[in-house]
Amino acid sequence: MSNVLILSRTDVEFVLNMKETITTMENAFRELSDGSAILPQRILISAESGISLYMPAFLPQMGSLAVKIVTVFEQNPEKYNLPTILGKVLLQNPETGDVISIMDGSYLTAMRTGAVSGCAVQYLAKEDAHTIGLFGTGVQGATQLWAVYEARPDIRLCKVYDIRKDVAEDFAKKMSKKLHIPSIKVVESPHDVVKGSDIVLTATTSPIPVFRGEWLESGTHISAIGAYTPKTREIDTETIKKSKVVCDEMNACLDEAGDLIIPINEGVITKEHIHAELGEIITGKKAGRENESEITLFKSVGLAIQDAAIAQLVYDKACKMRKGIEVEI
Repeated sequence: MSNVLILSRTDVEFVLNMKETITTMENAFRELSDGSAILPQRILISAESGISLYMPAFLPQMGSLAVKIVTVFEQNPEKYNLPTILGKVLLQNPETGDVISIMDGSYLTAMRTGAVSGCAVQYLAKEDAHTIGLFGTGVQGATQLWAVYEARPDIRLCKVYDIRKDVAEDFAKKMSKKLHIPSIKVVESPHDVVKGSDIVLTATTSPIPVFRGEWLESGTHISAIGAYTPKTREIDTETIKKSKVVCDEMNACLDEAGDLIIPINEGVITKEHIHAELGEIITGKKAGRENESEITLFKSVGLAIQDAAIAQLVYDKACKMRKGIEVEI
């Protein structure tokens, strides 16, 4: 018999802060680039009512061995009063293999996805970036904005857009209280989001591009995290063509990221157009931003190393802060 620490969403929210999460992401991608991380391809199982995804990873240097289970069951809200998407992370002791913690994965996922954009911004956005344009004002939009603000604390203006204007207005009020950005305002059109923005963030569920590449100004950085299937994309071909493209992991993006797969299938670019993986930029193997005028783009589909790294951080902090409930199994 052994003890397992059960950590709720409230526990995860209590122990995590964005600054530490960004640093942890940086270390995880450094380990991936150095070749020590073990990152199997995610496993998908289709059941009658939905799909289950199993995302395992091992980071030997960080001492983290974990698997995230994510499910997408469309009938959950109507039939069972549950969210469509559910997630849990199982953290193991890498020396014994025993499961030492089971934690909520929804907030952890939002934080690690925001943090990887914050990490990318540190290497790819202009040092004097002061204006953000944000598409999508859900949970993920909030952590994207939070992370970018941590990476570029001189941000003075954030323009937000969502097809649900009331949601965007609530978001602006909430994030104005949370962050110290002088102005967060709702704008009327996608063009308004992009115009004059040093950093553009896309965190939507849109299956089609949310803005036109011809609107981009020189020196812009884009982080695209919403689309994660081969046939959907938030970013149009023109944007991809004119950008220095960095991805979280090459094979994952070439398998899952419609933002890249569609332009490749159109014959507009080849896979060689992808400049680097994020870990290669972090470790100095390849250059990040090289001048103030180039347009940079970071594409992420999400990797299990992110979940494993953050799960270990959550567990270590929860133990120190005496959060969670221990259960003997």
